[in-house]
Amino acid sequence: MKVCLQHRPHMGLAGRAILAMMPITPKFFIRWVAKRYVAGPDLSSAVEVMKKISREGACFTVDVLGEEISRIEEVDFFFDEYSSLIDAIVENNLDANISLKPTAFGLLIDYDAALENIERITRKAAEKDIFVRLDMEDHRVTQLTMDVVLAMHGCGLTNIGTVLQGRLFRTIQDIDNLATSLNGLSDVRICKGIYLESADIAHVGYQKIVDATNTSIDCLLDSGTYTAIASHDMPVIKHSLKSISSRGMGPGIEDLRAGGKSWGAGKGTGYEFQMLLGVRGNVRRKLSRDGHRTRVYVPYGERWYEYSLRRLRENPDVAWHIAKSFIMPWTNRR
Repeated sequence: MKVCLQHRPHMGLAGRAILAMMPITPKFFIRWVAKRYVAGPDLSSAVEVMKKISREGACFTVDVLGEEISRIEEVDFFFDEYSSLIDAIVENNLDANISLKPTAFGLLIDYDAALENIERITRKAAEKDIFVRLDMEDHRVTQLTMDVVLAMHGCGLTNIGTVLQGRLFRTIQDIDNLATSLNGLSDVRICKGIYLESADIAHVGYQKIVDATNTSIDCLLDSGTYTAIASHDMPVIKHSLKSISSRGMGPGIEDLRAGGKSWGAGKGTGYEFQMLLGVRGNVRRKLSRDGHRTRVYVPYGERWYEYSLRRLRENPDVAWHIAKSFIMPWTNRR
């Protein structure tokens, strides 16, 4: 699959043009577009989507839509929903873990309360042998999010990891810090990063971000970290496959970086590939057929509209990808 890098500079303009039309776009149309990328408004919708896609050899990480609350009382909704999600994963025998945004649990309002809230849900997940992924948000919470992971491990809850963004300058050091602090139990999802950060703290420009992400993947693999590669970019995927193979890793090969230990239920042999629901399903299926563990990020919830608009505002290029899949659906099968 060829990526036309020469077209990349125009994506921002196209995305911004589409974004400018959003205020006058009927909500029903946005819902129609969003349904490809959002499992549905409720937990039962997410369960049905996972049951269907699981036939393709995929596993899942599930996100309840919503983030950065304004009142600590709003945490109750997210705790109850994630608690029900954990129960549903077990009851339906789904190969799934959960992803949550720390700001939805009060991280920017009351750190101690957020820590307590996240510990409660992580402990329940641990009892069911389910992994918890703390999604990474913008640079304001990068260190705080990693601090939460370290605190959970300090409580004996090792079924938790976070996400690092290849575009940030600090990521290589963060990889080393987590690997050292967690003593062989570091588990990181690496992505380019959707948040548009300033040139003072992040790489700018497609190729620079791809190169930085590839370097981060190499560092993760070399550090002994469980490496979840979350990308739809073929230059990143191709680099990852070569990097994995060159280190003697691959489908069905014991991960010898940490004495051949198992990474736990639902995990691959030291690495996996992750993709968003509705994006590059053909690539995901090919990776799965080749024996690589593949995980689909499944968001659901009533806040799909706000989630969609926020993502478009944060990164207008997302609008381009949505428009492309609408105009040329054959390029992006679910």
